[in-house]
Amino acid sequence: MEERRPKSWLKSVSAFANGDGGSLIFGVADDDTVVGLENVKHLSEVISETIKMRMQPVPETALHIYRVAGKDIIVLQVIHGDDTPYYFNLDGRLETYIRIGNESVPADNLTVKRLILRGRKLAWDTLPSGYYLSDFAFSKFRARYFQWMKNSFDDKLYESYGICDHKGELTNAGALMADESPFIQSRLFCNRWHGLDKSGGRMEAWASDEFSGSLILLLENGMNFFRQNNRVMWKKLPAERLELPEYVERSVYEALVNALVHRDYMEMGSEVHLDIFDDRLEIYSPGGMVDGSLIQEQDIAHIPSRRRNPLVSDIFERVGLMERQGSGLSKIMNFYRTARNYDDKKAPTFYSDRTLFRVVFWNLNYKGAVGEVSVQANIDGTRNGTRNGTRNGTRNGIRNGNRNGNRNEQANTIRELIRLNPQIVRQELADTLHVSPRTLSRIMETMTDVKYVGRGKNGHWEVE
Repeated sequence: MEERRPKSWLKSVSAFANGDGGSLIFGVADDDTVVGLENVKHLSEVISETIKMRMQPVPETALHIYRVAGKDIIVLQVIHGDDTPYYFNLDGRLETYIRIGNESVPADNLTVKRLILRGRKLAWDTLPSGYYLSDFAFSKFRARYFQWMKNSFDDKLYESYGICDHKGELTNAGALMADESPFIQSRLFCNRWHGLDKSGGRMEAWASDEFSGSLILLLENGMNFFRQNNRVMWKKLPAERLELPEYVERSVYEALVNALVHRDYMEMGSEVHLDIFDDRLEIYSPGGMVDGSLIQEQDIAHIPSRRRNPLVSDIFERVGLMERQGSGLSKIMNFYRTARNYDDKKAPTFYSDRTLFRVVFWNLNYKGAVGEVSVQANIDGTRNGTRNGTRNGTRNGIRNGNRNGNRNEQANTIRELIRLNPQIVRQELADTLHVSPRTLSRIMETMTDVKYVGRGKNGHWEVE
């Protein structure tokens, strides 16, 4: 044990107390070899005294001595603390740490502010915003209230909903509900990218929109953008027309609600993103898991509900935009599995770190290989292109996003559309590919394995 260098272990005490708690084991090497401790009672007293003298405030701990393989070890259990942040004093300098994965790392200024709010039993969205009710309109919120409650919104309810206080000052949650929200970070960026990453090919994006204002408006506009870019294949069956959308709308809705409601609004320079690529749809929001854990290391079906913005969540629940019970992440998975064209290889995937949360929906109609999305590459604008963004690429190799690769992918899409509906007309093929009829003709001229049998409406396509 580093008795003369307490920082080596006090930083972990601080991180565990600031997080969900944890245990430190003294007397076991990094390779899990039991090396044991001499004079274990003395060392136990040193540990306890060091925590009392160095930590501010003093966290709750439990110290146990165990004998393993004939050697003594100490297990120090640190309890999750409510009086965050927990500092330790080192040579007159206060430091505080948080846990990220298996590491204890220094808390930055923004994280310290969050810990201070938590220690004061406050949430950011409940704080006064400095703006006043009389200066803003709430038409979107009032319209949603009427739609859900079948009754007009009474101005007296603003305070009971937590939108403002008795003096008319808006809470941060209330400011997020205003039609023209004064918070610049309340924005949603939507893009339908050309290809498999943001580096583009012939062009950067098929469609692009930026929305700001009320969270309700962001949700509506985001879902409208999604619907406009969620292409639907269909197959004619004897008794019905089977529609096969690329993505399940309800799953995307749940993910977008989670992104808008639970994002970290203290991150001033970031916004929610909805990005649609050829093979996937990604929803990104600032701020990781509330407890600092990593979503990719957890069982989605058993994640406890924790709310970064409880007042925003409550408002959304009261007007029927989200449900009170259950995890939204479980709903995302369950709704996706209901799709007729779903298979387990295309289950939604989740990723988080200390600064972001991302949901990836795989295109259910995409026939290329499902790739491994490089989160950092996408954050940085996918500087290295498809190599890092989607490692496996499509079956016919859109490796550099060049014209030839794109034409190969378009040809594959045409073949798949024809297989699903041999009577499909050229205009529908062009509309699905987002190309002109002339461009469609040029593509199909190179497809020697595709031919039209018969004439006019009575004919059909065949793929050899």
